[in-house]
Amino acid sequence: MEETNEVLNEMTAPVNAPETLAEQSAEVTPTNETANENVGGNENIAEKPATEEPVAEKPAVEEPATEQPAAEQPVAEEPVAEEEPQVDYSEFDRDGLISALNELLQAQDITSIKNRVAAIRERFNDLDKEVKKAAFDKFIEEGGNKDEYEGGDDATAEAFRKAYNVYRERRQKHIDEIEAAKQKNLEAKKQILEELRQVIADETSTMKQSYDNFNAIQERWKTIGDVPRADINELWQNYHFLIEQFFAKVKMNKELMLLDQKKNLEKKTLLCEKVEELIVEPSITKAAKELQSLRDQWREIGPVPMEQNDEIWTRFRTAANQVDERRREYYAQRHEEQEKNLLAKQALLEKAQEITAETPTSAKQWGDKSAELDELLKVWKSIGPVPREQNEEIWKNFKGYIDKFYAEKKSHFETVKDEQNENYNKKIELCLQAEAIAKRDDWKKATEELLKLQDEWKQIGPVNRKLSEKVWLRFRGACDEFFTRKTEHFNSLRGSEQENLEKKEAILAELKAYSFGEDKDENLTAIKDFQRRWMEVGFVPIAEKQRLQKDFRDTINGMFEKLKISAREAEMNNFRESLKNGKGSIHSKRDHLLEQIQKLRADVSLWENNLGFLANSKQADLLKEEFDKKLQKARQEIALLEAKLRIVDDTANVEATTEKGANQTEKAE
Repeated sequence: MEETNEVLNEMTAPVNAPETLAEQSAEVTPTNETANENVGGNENIAEKPATEEPVAEKPAVEEPATEQPAAEQPVAEEPVAEEEPQVDYSEFDRDGLISALNELLQAQDITSIKNRVAAIRERFNDLDKEVKKAAFDKFIEEGGNKDEYEGGDDATAEAFRKAYNVYRERRQKHIDEIEAAKQKNLEAKKQILEELRQVIADETSTMKQSYDNFNAIQERWKTIGDVPRADINELWQNYHFLIEQFFAKVKMNKELMLLDQKKNLEKKTLLCEKVEELIVEPSITKAAKELQSLRDQWREIGPVPMEQNDEIWTRFRTAANQVDERRREYYAQRHEEQEKNLLAKQALLEKAQEITAETPTSAKQWGDKSAELDELLKVWKSIGPVPREQNEEIWKNFKGYIDKFYAEKKSHFETVKDEQNENYNKKIELCLQAEAIAKRDDWKKATEELLKLQDEWKQIGPVNRKLSEKVWLRFRGACDEFFTRKTEHFNSLRGSEQENLEKKEAILAELKAYSFGEDKDENLTAIKDFQRRWMEVGFVPIAEKQRLQKDFRDTINGMFEKLKISAREAEMNNFRESLKNGKGSIHSKRDHLLEQIQKLRADVSLWENNLGFLANSKQADLLKEEFDKKLQKARQEIALLEAKLRIVDDTANVEATTEKGANQTEKAE
């Protein structure tokens, strides 16, 4: 007992001690049929409800004298995989079957096409028999001797055999790779068994050192993958036997075993709680993956006290079954949602076909259609998945319209790019001429020539956007340099700064007293004229410059604000006049306004939703800025339409009141 207590004090972490064959008989032993299903089977653990806790079979060794917990035999599992789609090849001819087979051979995972390849082969064999029989019958009808008939495969059959042999070779290679990996794992586990024997035979190490080596060996054993199925039982029997030999060597007493079982009970209780939490886990996929992980952990934990074994296992199994049931319900619901998503994506496909039906004739049309297609693509990505059997085809069709559009757009703008390069060279030539004129002092002639260059500049078409601003600033800089020099020259001749101050004071007073007329264009022309006259006046005293400039700019900005308000008021007044003049039914106008408001609100809702899908990146920030501009403009349009709607409602109420009064007057008469 003292030696045992010393070991307990030295150990830094508990170990999953395997139980002995003596206690193994108390566990629930699966039938041969169940064991055959679990060991190396293809059944999906996440799909299959837990029924019985798997345990290891009894090794053919003598039962040790001490009672120790036995490790449970693991169940070979495969990852959760979706069922292979079924395809009806009954209407395919032989050439069609060869094409279908070659298309399937493009799959990366050769195991994902097994059933479809088998169906293709069966259908081809049936058709090939018919072809060979027809050839034989024709040979006999033409007077041939059946004993001389040679038959054999035609070119189509040879092509099919060749494609099918490619499939067989790839599948065999896949199987060989899996078996090679399993064989490698087998050798690794055999090496671990040898190391475990050395630990048991080592008489020089302390008990703590032996126990640490034993724990390290156990952890390495767990990390090694599957082994060949024929070696599973023998391998685990040897492993269990050596584990029992180890515990026999260190003479683990009943007290230590019970302590270990108690710790195992705590671990399994914690796993039960985690499985029960998965019952309410929002993510079904996450719940399924975590459940599979928890099942793996359960198998690695040793036994619990016998009187609590059934209770804790029932609790774990019950919770796991509920998670499995939720997963089945989830996939049924997901299929229904995928059908709805399919309808939505079919509508987007039709819209993409409609947008790309006509080729744009201007840069704006190219841009508008590009924006529409980009918007469709964003909406497409926001819609969930569709059934797998339709996913590839509908995406291929949708992407085909977009790719075709952008290929045509690329070709168009390559032509435009050549024109822009030519325009850029023309503008560079004008820049050189303008820079030469900027240095001259023959003001009148130079001004005429520079204005002529400006007219020529306007006649030249656009250049590349990246170069447009740069070349424009260069040209404008030359013009500004000339006119600045000219202004400074003539300002020096026009009098003192005090005289210029009086002129600007007069212009400012005139500007403040100016009253807008009804013609918006005339108002804008007047504002531009004030600005032009202001700029023509020369320098003023430096002490007054900032005050004058601020006062002038604030007044100009105020006038522009008035123009904006006036424009909106004018639009509203025109709308009221159209109602008074009886242009269109009030009800039809109201319905039209409501339809526009609802459409804009739907657009706002869609754009706000799409903003939520954008990640944080430079490109995403540009998209967000674009969406914000759209949202701001749409909200302004909604506000204007709602104001018009109120005018319509007020007009309708007035007409209704007037009509009611007229009816009452008629009744009184």
